[in-house]
Amino acid sequence: MTDTTLVTSTGDGTGKTAITLALARLARDRGATVGYMKPKGTRLQSSVGKTLDRDPMLAREVLGLDAEVHEMEPVVYSPTFVEGAVRGTEDPDALRDRVRESFDALAADADAMFVEGGGRWTTGGVVDLTDADVAELLDARVVLVTDYDEPGDLDEVLAAADALGDRLAGVVFNRVADAAFDGLEADAVPFLEGRGVPVLGVLPRVRELAGVTVGDLADELGAEVLTDAPTDGFVERFLVGAMSGEEALRHFRRARDAAVITGGDRADVQTAALDASGVRCLVLTGGQRPSGAVLGKAAEAGVPVLAVNADTATTIGRVESIVRGGRTRDEHTVETMADLLADHANVDELVG
Repeated sequence: MTDTTLVTSTGDGTGKTAITLALARLARDRGATVGYMKPKGTRLQSSVGKTLDRDPMLAREVLGLDAEVHEMEPVVYSPTFVEGAVRGTEDPDALRDRVRESFDALAADADAMFVEGGGRWTTGGVVDLTDADVAELLDARVVLVTDYDEPGDLDEVLAAADALGDRLAGVVFNRVADAAFDGLEADAVPFLEGRGVPVLGVLPRVRELAGVTVGDLADELGAEVLTDAPTDGFVERFLVGAMSGEEALRHFRRARDAAVITGGDRADVQTAALDASGVRCLVLTGGQRPSGAVLGKAAEAGVPVLAVNADTATTIGRVESIVRGGRTRDEHTVETMADLLADHANVDELVG
């Protein structure tokens, strides 16, 4: 009988992919034959359902799997899909059967299956396929991944734990900053365990997993890179340049490892961003190229300039998703996460 672990989270971009694949890698290293599945594809290129979801492809590469992507990701959870579900054009029972059939095919030769949730644990509720529902459907134990900045973040953890019930194996706190680490271990972990919620790991923040390179950001956005500056710098946050140039400069000078998003016609904001040492790149929206003076200044400063055709609001949403999610796009990042889990988590409990 296949042992099944579902990795879910309290929010988007908490590191589910890295942790799911790292757990599968650790189980494989212990001699188990493993499989991977992501029932709901949530990384989308368009509202009609073309996915950008590279997670199944990465799983194939990292774990040496030969399963078809459509089996590994049977439901494309796009806005159009959700609208159809609300209108009654999607049959929840049929979707559950599709997920179960795909799972059975993938699990046929596996000792252990690792199932990645989509978005947050509540995603899929309109078709009765939240991660709690999927865990019940697949008879899976659940690992809950979450961030932690302050005690109020435990509200989400407790709500998820209540919904998951006895299927919850435990919680893994990921990307915990140094400033929050001591308080989490001294106060929050004992509090949760006193409420019957096991904590199986507290992973420190590691830059290469928390951030995204400028090059990766450009690829994910489909942006044109207008300068020859290096694109290997890390972006860990973004700022929106919607104020005057002088006000923007004061704002940007406080930034560290930031991408600045602004309109392609805002030369004053672009110039201010290039004067701030913590700005790693400019993302210019609206399909408008900056002036030659701005491009010259960017080249001199070694700051990449990315141009996208989308409007500012759309671009903000995409950049937020990319930066919050970090990048788990190669074998090295999965190995790094596996090392973190080995050093800072109860791997025996996590891999079942």
